[in-house]
Amino acid sequence: MRRYGIDILSAALLCLATVCFMVGCGQNNAESDDGDNTVNVGRQSTDTMEETVTEASLPAELSQIPAEYYREADQQGTLTELEYDTYESMSYEEQDQTLHKRAIVYLPYGYDESQRYPVFYLMHGGWSDETVYLGTPDQPRRFKNVLDYGIADGKIRPMIVVCPTYNNESESDSGNYSLALRLTDNYHNELINDLIPAVEGTYSTYAEDTSPEGLEASRDYRAFCGFSMGSVTTWHTFEYCLDYFRYFMPSSGNLTSDGEYMASIVKDSGHTWNDFFIFAASGTDDFAYGAFKNQIEAMEAVDDGTFRYADNEREGNLYFLEQEGGTHSGEYAEEYFYNGLCWIWQ
Repeated sequence: MRRYGIDILSAALLCLATVCFMVGCGQNNAESDDGDNTVNVGRQSTDTMEETVTEASLPAELSQIPAEYYREADQQGTLTELEYDTYESMSYEEQDQTLHKRAIVYLPYGYDESQRYPVFYLMHGGWSDETVYLGTPDQPRRFKNVLDYGIADGKIRPMIVVCPTYNNESESDSGNYSLALRLTDNYHNELINDLIPAVEGTYSTYAEDTSPEGLEASRDYRAFCGFSMGSVTTWHTFEYCLDYFRYFMPSSGNLTSDGEYMASIVKDSGHTWNDFFIFAASGTDDFAYGAFKNQIEAMEAVDDGTFRYADNEREGNLYFLEQEGGTHSGEYAEEYFYNGLCWIWQ
């Protein structure tokens, strides 16, 4: 049986409702303290003769974001607000209560509708919303500058970054821990049926169309990432949406201690080990670190080959980096995102 969400409520993680929400799970606390017309991101591997999309290897240790990346870049991407309709989370299947929601969308410098771009979905944590990482068009936040600089320097592939929210009827929903657990578990309905079609029906991506078949066919160029409760959402996306995403980047928020359950997700979906990659990260002084690392180790311990630990997707599909002394804060969340962004689709 799946054991999720509540597994992280060990004595340390009971602090989540107070400590984490006071600092904002995933909120940018550091800011207050602190040939063809496609983007060519994949080719055939001659080593394994298996199709790989990201040819690069992940680093042996986490890289810090260069200090200059926090300043405004000369070549700046654009933030836009994408509005779309969805349904109230708890009664989604009945579809009797429509909600009007917003996502913040980052378009890279030089965005060209004649090109195709991969899409990176970045979910916030507790006590936060869709503006926490990139801000708004009128008030961008510093991680938007990191994207601008990273793309200009060639460290990050030009991509579309989407910051949505699992908040439901209230902007404060993510501040209620038990409610947030339920909303993250339900979020896949909105994600697949409403958000992705809205995004990828508006902007130029690898999806030929936004039908289920079109979204499945373009899964190699879609990633989901999040920190803290956003990480829980990322695990749920892996749980429910493996047909639609190839890459998953959870950090400092676990789903379960049951590695066999995680393996069953893959086997029941019909996917194989080389159909996905999970890049996980956390800090050793992060109160979510113990439970998060336990999940990664439980997955690695499954002996049927479902999860293969490696720093590249030619040889495996699971990799974990930890930051010595890293705490549960926006500063470290940004570092984890940056390291994943520098690797994916390279």
